[in-house]
Amino acid sequence: DVGEICSRLLDHRPVIQGEIRYFVKEFEEKRGLRELRVLENLKNTIFETNEHVLPKCEQAMHDNLNEAIKRLQAANDKIHRLQEREHEERKLQADKLMAREEKRVAHWEELMKEQQNKQAEVDEEHRKAVERLKEQYSEMEKELAKYVSF
Repeated sequence: DVGEICSRLLDHRPVIQGEIRYFVKEFEEKRGLRELRVLENLKNTIFETNEHVLPKCEQAMHDNLNEAIKRLQAANDKIHRLQEREHEERKLQADKLMAREEKRVAHWEELMKEQQNKQAEVDEEHRKAVERLKEQYSEMEKELAKYVSF
């Protein structure tokens, strides 16, 4: 008797199991249809997306990517041509600069030769002038020497 009383007072499993079965039954009946409808709607949405939206998106993406690639290629070609022109322009400027430098060096060498020639002429004129002055002074000394003997 005591064991039976203790088991009825302390052992709640039969009552809890009954409540659990009732709760599950109610949950499955009430929620089951709602969940089934939600799952059906989700299935329809996924089917619609896979069959219609996804192919349209893929096609639009493919078309737009092809267009973008064409534009990028055209831009790349233009940039390449601009770089070539800039390279040619730099080469032309460098050639002009080298030509001007060579011309300047040649002009400088010509100027230096001309200065050396003028220096040689001036030196020669100076030497001749010094020679004439020596002759003139030596003649003047001879003349003076004549007058000194008086």
